[in-house]
Amino acid sequence: MSSSSAVVVGGGIGGLAAAIGLRLAGWDVTVVERAAVLDDAGAGISLAANGMRALAALGVGEAVEAAARRQYTGGTRTPDGRRLAAMDGAALERELGAPIVGIPRAALHRILREALPAESLVVGAEVTELDTTRPFRVRAGFGGTTSPATDPQQANRLKADVLEADVLEADFLEADLLVAADGINSRLRRRLFPDHPGPVYSGSTVLRAITERPVDGLKADFEITWGHGAEFGHIAFPDGTAEWHAVLNAPAGVRYRDPLAEVRRRFAPWHEPIPSLLAATRPEAVLHHDINELTTPLPSYVSGRVALLGDAAHAMTPHLGQGACQALEDAVTLAAALAEARTVEGALARYDAARRPRSQTVARDARRAGRMGQQLAHPLAVGLRNAAIRLTPPGAMVRTVLRHADWTPPRIAPRAA
Repeated sequence: MSSSSAVVVGGGIGGLAAAIGLRLAGWDVTVVERAAVLDDAGAGISLAANGMRALAALGVGEAVEAAARRQYTGGTRTPDGRRLAAMDGAALERELGAPIVGIPRAALHRILREALPAESLVVGAEVTELDTTRPFRVRAGFGGTTSPATDPQQANRLKADVLEADVLEADFLEADLLVAADGINSRLRRRLFPDHPGPVYSGSTVLRAITERPVDGLKADFEITWGHGAEFGHIAFPDGTAEWHAVLNAPAGVRYRDPLAEVRRRFAPWHEPIPSLLAATRPEAVLHHDINELTTPLPSYVSGRVALLGDAAHAMTPHLGQGACQALEDAVTLAAALAEARTVEGALARYDAARRPRSQTVARDARRAGRMGQQLAHPLAVGLRNAAIRLTPPGAMVRTVLRHADWTPPRIAPRAA
């Protein structure tokens, strides 16, 4: 199915991965990102074996591993430092054939962008119209385009190692396929499924940052500590810095005048390295957002020649660390289906059948994991949970991880012209 064209709406992890996969399948791809400045807002990310397998299928696995830190040590603890469960990342890597890694989001975004031609990425452009009435084409109208090459401030922030794009030559694009990777608040999802209720607040809010400097005494590669309605975790990076996140039960929309001071107040009694991580953080580096999710599953990830992908299709809570991994699975599965099928419609039907059941199951399990983990607040319930975890055999804990991370990507093999 060569010489076909696609427009990917959204330049995040899922959108960029989809564009890479579609190019491997022989498609011409344009990625349209509404943000005018690609500042890669975000802290760090942990990628399980399924995400790393997807990245390997896209040809960028080695680059990601080189920029990441393998997660071999750590686990789950209580606020006083007692160990609930230990992490054996080396055993998981042997079992799955792929490592679990931690990487700054900015580094992952940069690697994905660098795998695409510069001219395929357009920034500062927003989809304002969508015409799906044509039986074999999709027409998308855009507005507000800018070019990093003509915006000095943006060009300075992007620097030479980030792709630059020309402005769109027209205010619309026509393509054989449109991929909606425009995030949890997807406008395209609302356009295609107007009766769907959309995202809802999960009950948790998250504050996070990357430390300004390496943290002395940071021994664990990845660690989570559960308190009462609160969680603190960190992901260590190769240079000794780390991402930390603090997840709290809170009403939607709560914000703090000094977020870092609030985190220090909340977690002051908790074990090391939590105080050291916070001491190594600049106040202006702290990000704060509410955790929303799609609790009502979509009836389909496809509408005509539009495919939904990533958070636009199945936004989930972070309690299993599978959000980005599922988006990467989406990207590889979509590209493989389009490479093999004789028609776009047939490929999209295969994509929906493969991805919707799995990703919606993972989203449901992530919600349950949050309720039994970070969100659990009653002292008696927390005590019973902790006792149950301590009594769980290590093999059973490993199988719980393998249930979500054990995924084999389909091969992206373009059909002969």
